[in-house]
Amino acid sequence: MNDLQAIFDEQKKLNLKINPDLYTEINDPDKRRERFLQFELALRQESCEAVDSLAWKWWKAGTDDWDNIKVELVDMLHFWVSMCTVSGLEAQDVIDLYFKKNQLNHNRQDQGYKEGTYQKVKDGVEDNEIYVLGKVAAETKAGL
Repeated sequence: MNDLQAIFDEQKKLNLKINPDLYTEINDPDKRRERFLQFELALRQESCEAVDSLAWKWWKAGTDDWDNIKVELVDMLHFWVSMCTVSGLEAQDVIDLYFKKNQLNHNRQDQGYKEGTYQKVKDGVEDNEIYVLGKVAAETKAGL
């Protein structure tokens, strides 16, 4: 088992301890959307707490609390993994999609993304759909 799988497994256990019905109730599309949005809001709140650990207020003296930022980042990971599980992503899916998207991002940079010459959409199809999600037929990929 990889470390990311262990994180996903532990988060599912925690989610079930908090809400034993979570992974059955999300079979209802409305409830799935609601839970996803709840986790997303919680993730944003943790991000705000991380930012508040920095002395960003120019009108107030303060110091950066990098130890607390680390804790808030782990809190964010809890909610991010929960969002993944609610959306149907497993740990291996995240790994696979990450490396596909990372390669696409490298390709974009190599092919003029930064300069504004790269075209994300060709023949009405976005590059994410082709190279990350694999939604387009092989013959279409060959033409792009």
